[in-house]
Formats: sequence, C-alpha cells, structure tokens
Amino acid sequence: MWEFLKQLTDPNSIIQYGGLWLLLFVIFAETGLLIGFFLPGDNLILLAGILCKAKPELMQVNFFTLVALMSLAAILGNTAGYWFGRSVGEKLYERKDSLIFKQKHLVVTKEYYHKYGGNLTLILARFLPVVRTFAPIIAGVIKIGFVPFMIFNVIGALAWILSLAGIGYFLVQIFPGITNYMGYIFIALIIITAIPVLRAIFKKENKNQN
Repeated sequence: MWEFLKQLTDPNSIIQYGGLWLLLFVIFAETGLLIGFFLPGDNLILLAGILCKAKPELMQVNFFTLVALMSLAAILGNTAGYWFGRSVGEKLYERKDSLIFKQKHLVVTKEYYHKYGGNLTLILARFLPVVRTFAPIIAGVIKIGFVPFMIFNVIGALAWILSLAGIGYFLVQIFPGITNYMGYIFIALIIITAIPVLRAIFKKENKNQN
C-alpha cells in the first residue's frame, strides 16, 4: 500500500507503471475525491503532454485524444465533488481535522469564493493545488446551480488541461532534451502553483491573530 501511495504522488511512476488509465484516475481523484488534494495533478498533466510527444509509446494515444480524455476525467471529478458537497451540506464545516482532511483547506477555498465569486473560482481553482479539490465540494455545499456549475466546470477543465498539456507537448519540439530536466521543472511548477495558496493561508492566519 505504501509503495502504491508513493507511485500515486510521483508523476513518472503513474505514467510508467499505470499508463493512461492510472493517469486518468489520478486526475479524477484529485478533482473529485476529498482525499485527492495531495496528488500531483499539475505535474502529471505537464508530463503527459511531454511524453505524448517525446515517448508516444507510453501514452498510446495522440495529443488531442489525450487532452479529451484528461478533460473528461477532470470534468467528472469535479462533478463527483459537487454532488458529494450537496449530499454532505453544512455538516462538512463541522468535521474535525484528520490525516486527510483539514478545515484550513475549506477556509482557503471559501476565501477564493468570497473574493472572486463562484463562477470564476471554479476556473481559477483548477490551477491551484488543494483549492481545486475543495472548490467543487464547496460549490455543492452552497448549492450553486448545477447548470452554471457544469458550464464553468467544463471551461475550467479545458483551460487547465489544454494549457499544461499543450505547454509540455510544444516544449519538447523547442527543447528536445527537456526530459532530462523534469525534476527541476516539477519543483518550479510546485512552487509557482503553491504561492497563491500559501499567501491565502498566511493572510487568513494573520487576520485571526489580529
């Protein structure tokens, strides 16, 4: 089980050992399951785009099929999160912290809703670790209409998948040796995407102290 969990957090292992189906499951889980916030969605999508061009035998599908499948997984994941939020309702705010659930994640996500509104948050959240897991759940809790939710769910999924996978796919054409520097690229992407979330957490903590 521990080895399996390590593979789920390593983009290279996910694609090398699990192939396309594990890739799709991880995207679904990160965007649809409460426990999915620790999964490496951004790095995984970027790597999928790179390998689709550099090592097509691993992906076994062309770029457009890959984007369509990953987008579908992201859309279905958010939809599952939405219905989970609707079924749990306000009780989620009373849930105690555990290994896989932290109230501070809900607080940070609610801050984005207050600042940007529900529609824009559903798009922005796709690019923010942790927030993208909890955004559809909060949408269900506060009972955003299903039709507007689905519209921005689809827009957000397409923007997220197309941008990251597209960057990876075309980077290989410009820099053929980029696969030798994946570790550095992953670290840079983690830092860039984590900065807005960390700022929101620190800002909320400072408010509470004052």
